[in-house]
Amino acid sequence: MMERYGDRVWVELFPIRDLLSRNWFWIRWIMYVLLLVALVCWLALDIAQQGTRQLVSFFGLLLLIFLMLLFSKHPFRWCWQTLLCGIGLQFVFGLLILRTTFGLGGLEWVRKQVKSFLSFTDIGSKFVFGASYRDHNFVFQVMPILVFLSSVISILYYIGFMPWLIYKIGFIMQVTMGTSPAESMAAAGNIFLGHTDSPLLIRPYISGLTRSEIHAVMTGGFASVSGTILGAYISFGVEATHLLTASLMSAPASLAIAKMFWPETETRSATASHDIKIDHGESKNVLEAASQGASCAVGLVANIIVNLIAFLALLAFLDAAFSWLGEMLDCPQLSFSLICSYMLMPLSLIMGVSWEDSFIVAELIGTKTIINEFVAYKKLSEFISRRKAGGTEYVDNIKQYISVHSETIATYALCGFSNLASLGMSIGALSSLAPDRRADISSCAFRSLIAGSVSCFMTACIAGMLYIPDLQCSHFLSTEFINTNVTSSSQLVTCCTQLYNSSIPKCMSHQATIDQSDRLL
Repeated sequence: MMERYGDRVWVELFPIRDLLSRNWFWIRWIMYVLLLVALVCWLALDIAQQGTRQLVSFFGLLLLIFLMLLFSKHPFRWCWQTLLCGIGLQFVFGLLILRTTFGLGGLEWVRKQVKSFLSFTDIGSKFVFGASYRDHNFVFQVMPILVFLSSVISILYYIGFMPWLIYKIGFIMQVTMGTSPAESMAAAGNIFLGHTDSPLLIRPYISGLTRSEIHAVMTGGFASVSGTILGAYISFGVEATHLLTASLMSAPASLAIAKMFWPETETRSATASHDIKIDHGESKNVLEAASQGASCAVGLVANIIVNLIAFLALLAFLDAAFSWLGEMLDCPQLSFSLICSYMLMPLSLIMGVSWEDSFIVAELIGTKTIINEFVAYKKLSEFISRRKAGGTEYVDNIKQYISVHSETIATYALCGFSNLASLGMSIGALSSLAPDRRADISSCAFRSLIAGSVSCFMTACIAGMLYIPDLQCSHFLSTEFINTNVTSSSQLVTCCTQLYNSSIPKCMSHQATIDQSDRLL
């Protein structure tokens, strides 16, 4: 419709456009004020109903934005439209998904379909590795998911669905946020692709990008994870609903933060007046596309496996080295995890994590930033498994699991490739596509890594504001009930009876918790 009738409509709307352009300054600021008033009113009503926990996440979001503005590459050159519209899109996406019955129901349906879809991988794994393939769960069950998803995404590229979807999402961000077509398209591509794959969407234009646009492209890669990797995290037991939401919300967040941290000061030339054309790939038919997708995943799987072996060994070495140093300083419990916990604990607090869980979430963030997000999600999945199993909260004064709300914030905060290993990979990928811009790419790299991390933390803050854990069913049984201090035996019997009559029939999957309630009765 735009290609056929866009020019005609644009000419016919000239009187309206002229009126808006003459009064745009006042119209824009009136809209900003109205949105701000609406947000404050909503927060006040929500806090009155839910408590002050959302207020902590809100002020954490404001603090992160203030710090990015304070340390901007070109202070006072920010584009307020990009910042406010980017955060607004994040907030709207989160509100529709996390606070509406339609959004929650839709994502719950998607979650079930994704899990059912990923289960088809087991058929291929069982045929290749035998019936005992689950004995080596990670290599023989989790990694084949990457091969399967890579093949499916390659097919979607061949039939044209994926380029069409990426183009539409990028166009929405380009119009609302005022960003260039190239950086908008790369940010949209990062919802589905990895940080080394999304620049391929704009390969012909990379050499002509400004440094601010290069910074935005790299930031988008660090602020999200690919759809293929999401499948592996879902297989760990991490909530698929939050992973999918985080991928969608991180796209506008990365653009907003990137354009604040490195504002545009150059004249755009590469894509200022041209539409981005997305390549559909080189496959000749669907079967070739499926085969090429599966073959491309081989390198990804091998890269993940060898990096996990190396990084887990490195983490163990760091813990041993710090422990040896701690013994010399009469502090034998010193470790890399402990250092991350104390250094990043304030960050987890401002995102809305409770005090008792803040050290664990800080450790996960440190592991993700220094080591790898794969290792961090693997650790998070262990906390989730222990909570669902209904075990004791503390064993030998060591916390065994964290609350559902803290798990959710951690899921959003970890959902990004922003770590030191990815920094080198991103520089190498972009430099190979535009060798003449290698110096500019290297100069943008470290700032884009910081901006990508902050984008994930902003998404976590908004999730902390909007997400209210369901206290019924599994969440109530596995956290609130176990942690409730019931002093009277009559209260205990009443509480257990109510749980047995109302919640247990809805939670038959949590057999360990049901058995515990039966014993208490």
